[in-house]
Amino acid sequence: MMEKNNFVKFLDDKFLISERGGSIKGEFFGGLTTFLTISYIIFVNPAVLSLTGMDKGALVTVTCVATAIGSFLGGILGNVPISLAPGVGLNAFFTFTLVKGNGIPWQDALGVVFFSGVFYLILAICGVREKIINSIPQQLLTAATVGIGLFLSLIGLKSMGVIEANPETLVKIAPITLPVALSFAGLFLMYILDMKKVRGGVLISIIVISIIGMFLGEVDIPEKLLSSPPSMTPLLFKLNVFGVLKISLLGSIFSFMFIDLFDSLSVLMFTYKEVQFRDEEERKKGLGRMLLADCSSTIIGALLGTSTVTTYGESIAGIKVGAKTGLASIFTGLFFLLALFIAPIVEAIPVFAVSPALVIVGIFMFRNISQLDLSTMKESIPAFMTIIFMPMTHSIAIGLSIGFISYIIINVACADFKKISLTMWVIGALSVVNLLI
Repeated sequence: MMEKNNFVKFLDDKFLISERGGSIKGEFFGGLTTFLTISYIIFVNPAVLSLTGMDKGALVTVTCVATAIGSFLGGILGNVPISLAPGVGLNAFFTFTLVKGNGIPWQDALGVVFFSGVFYLILAICGVREKIINSIPQQLLTAATVGIGLFLSLIGLKSMGVIEANPETLVKIAPITLPVALSFAGLFLMYILDMKKVRGGVLISIIVISIIGMFLGEVDIPEKLLSSPPSMTPLLFKLNVFGVLKISLLGSIFSFMFIDLFDSLSVLMFTYKEVQFRDEEERKKGLGRMLLADCSSTIIGALLGTSTVTTYGESIAGIKVGAKTGLASIFTGLFFLLALFIAPIVEAIPVFAVSPALVIVGIFMFRNISQLDLSTMKESIPAFMTIIFMPMTHSIAIGLSIGFISYIIINVACADFKKISLTMWVIGALSVVNLLI
């Protein structure tokens, strides 16, 4: 009994649970809630990345392990109830732009992710990160989020089988087959569950549609429900590090780094409002440590064999039910390790059940459009160019680059040079290089 009390006291002192008005029970259920809310990534990440030729079974293990490590790092370094996992938008960028779009091997793409994390880490250590963040207008950051939302929705609709290529109009509605109809049903089920505020609604929809697909003969029933975790060997340390150090991939490294940085920062600034800190100094230090956990998780994830690992805004669900410290993230990571043993179920999940999740995430991101100032053409043009070019060129990198260039050109034309910092000029020059190569 004494040892138990000592352990509880150790956890309390380590994570400041009592100081923040929490309890171990609250941390446990908060971590469980966050797990249920983001556990769809166990299905989505392997489904998306396996389209590059990566081993799906290994991806299940890598996804769970990378999420567990990221959540452990976030919990220990940042001491906040915010979990990290492979990002849905970034895995789509990895698959559909980098590998399928540019035709590079997935091993090289993992090398790109690795270096994006390394450069992100260097920026964090050297203090350049803050200069970059402060130099880019919030208008462009918000527009990038909206554009990525549209890009994800386009990919989701294509993966659902709802739209297909057309030489005259680029895209058109596809024939409504049974898998497409089931995918539509899954999408609207996700809508309904989200509006009803059902936690884990995305996961519930994926499971329900998969079961219906099994009954209708569209999905193979797994021979067993539980098994030992698939080996990570097909992916572990398979990244091509030195082969990606060339100018043609500089834009991709740059894009991965900035998307991860901006996405993480926006998520952290939002979720940090819900966490109690002693003072503003502790908040700032905690934010810096979380960004360090973020870039470290990306590097580790690339070594394991997955696309960028980033912070998840869905962690707010755990905070709402009582999570107040990093111990909740530790619990979330432990639940993902337990999920390793359901690999046969994950491998049986069809793409048409998973793809609606991309559309849902796209909607969540698109809602940020309400924060854009569209009252003048000067503000609207760079935002619009950023948003429209992401889905239209099927590239987040091109959308970001054109957005930055548009912002500089518009402000130069208006002789408003004070809005263009030296850092912004450098970013603009890198954007031009990205377009040229």
